[in-house]
Amino acid sequence: MSQIQKSKIAFIQASWHPEIVEESYLGFEFALSNGDSVIGDSAKDQIDRFHVPGSLEIPLQAQLLAKTGKYAIIVAAGLIVDGGIYRHDFVAKTVLDAMMQVQLASEIPILSLVLTPNQFQETEDHIAFFSQHFYKKGAEAAQACIETLLNLQDLQG
Repeated sequence: MSQIQKSKIAFIQASWHPEIVEESYLGFEFALSNGDSVIGDSAKDQIDRFHVPGSLEIPLQAQLLAKTGKYAIIVAAGLIVDGGIYRHDFVAKTVLDAMMQVQLASEIPILSLVLTPNQFQETEDHIAFFSQHFYKKGAEAAQACIETLLNLQDLQG
């Protein structure tokens, strides 16, 4: 078993719009465990999942997980939409800036699946579109995860 197959992955998932954000995890897990992935069948055993109320809670959860030293990489997924009460772009910037701070301070890579669409309405069409989009982004994050873990492995010699 290679070093990458032993690496633990933390997947943090915000609970707002769970039916959409869940698709990111499904795409991520499928891509890691399917086909020519270097992780393969052990992917499900390597991923620990954590749910937080919303995207604003992601950075603290990431920091706490990074401090454990158990995880080689952290993936964070959330959907930040314009709810009409506050500016969603402010929330998105706050979350991403904080995730970057945690990543740099802890030296644990954090991959972002925190998405902020310009237009989102809770219609059947938008829910279907963004669900498919999150699945695709989850698969893309899996590829980024593998590349990052391989890079870390190379650095460790």
